[in-house]
Amino acid sequence: MSLTYTKYLQVDQLLTLQQPLSENPDHDEMLFIITHQVYELWFKQIIHELNDFQSSLKHHNLPVALRNLKRVRHILKVLVAQMDIIETLSPVSFRAFRDRLESSSGFQSAQFREIEFMLGKRDPGVLTHYPAGEAAHRRLEVMLRQPSLWDSFLLYLQACGYAVPESELSRDLTRPPAVNEAVQQQLLKIYREETLLTQLCEQLIDLDEGLQEWRYRHLKMVERTIGNKTGTGGSNGADYLYKTLLTPLFPDLWAIRNVL
Repeated sequence: MSLTYTKYLQVDQLLTLQQPLSENPDHDEMLFIITHQVYELWFKQIIHELNDFQSSLKHHNLPVALRNLKRVRHILKVLVAQMDIIETLSPVSFRAFRDRLESSSGFQSAQFREIEFMLGKRDPGVLTHYPAGEAAHRRLEVMLRQPSLWDSFLLYLQACGYAVPESELSRDLTRPPAVNEAVQQQLLKIYREETLLTQLCEQLIDLDEGLQEWRYRHLKMVERTIGNKTGTGGSNGADYLYKTLLTPLFPDLWAIRNVL
């Protein structure tokens, strides 16, 4: 028998993965499960694109790298739009099955942590949320010591002849990048020369802004659904999400706006 749509996409298996825990079951739990499973699928695609972005820069394939970032930006727009769907879930509807989630929480999404690590938002303390020896812990531990997007970007600038300070090329990869005036001077040179690298810088800004848009919508969704209650995974809920806002991934790219 020839390959079919259902077999190729493994649709039958996919549609068995929605298993509500509430009795009867509660109508809105299905929406909650599907929405978050779709998020995880998009997270997988973002990781796929970011890996290809870094590989493309390493092999000096700038057109493909630009395409990777553009695609991720569009995915982030879809993730923001999905908030409109989950916000149809009222606080009362969520409360009907929330207790059955026990300690599970979106805070525990290993793929989202991978994305954060790839984008340079790094904190070794995050590893404590994943049991040692489990696959998620191992992946994050390895990723914590690999170059982030920003590191790949700086290496590419150096290869293009820009004077990237050695201190930035040999920095502690387990920490997020800090502002660096010498890097900013090179970025200003790129913008004033209006090369194709300017587009790369702007795509990184788009990515940074897109993630902040998603964080904001996620925060407001949480506030609408549970207010200031503690998150199901033990986090501080909305208070924790507030702390993640307005912290740029690429501070040097934002800082030069004060000079251009």
